[in-house]
Amino acid sequence: MSRQAPEPESAGQRLDKWLWAARFFKTRQLASEAINGGKIEVEGQGAKPGRPIRPGAHLIIHKDSLTWDIRVLALATQRRPAAEAALLYEESEASRLRRQELVRERRELGILADRPGRPTKRDRRQIEHFTDGTPSS
Repeated sequence: MSRQAPEPESAGQRLDKWLWAARFFKTRQLASEAINGGKIEVEGQGAKPGRPIRPGAHLIIHKDSLTWDIRVLALATQRRPAAEAALLYEESEASRLRRQELVRERRELGILADRPGRPTKRDRRQIEHFTDGTPSS
């Protein structure tokens, strides 16, 4: 049995690691789950987390209700600040405009992120007022 030597850097970088370094996901685990869930397309096809990614690759990223259509410009060995991470890819103009329009519409409609967990004090007061008008002890 012969052992394979590690691939040179020119061979690419793992897709999950690149998505994490480019700050699309907070952890590599979340990036892997998105890839396995079919939320990431590479060159129009589904992918696996370990798929090597190279500069020039075309990615479509679906996260929540937002979609990014990007081209990979560079690889990153570690996670850097957001300003540097934005230099790793180039988003198409149509994708950027679509995403900004969706965000603007959501803001106008007052649709915020779902708040999981317990209701706030204000929410509790509104619920009590709606149900019977008297606060419960």
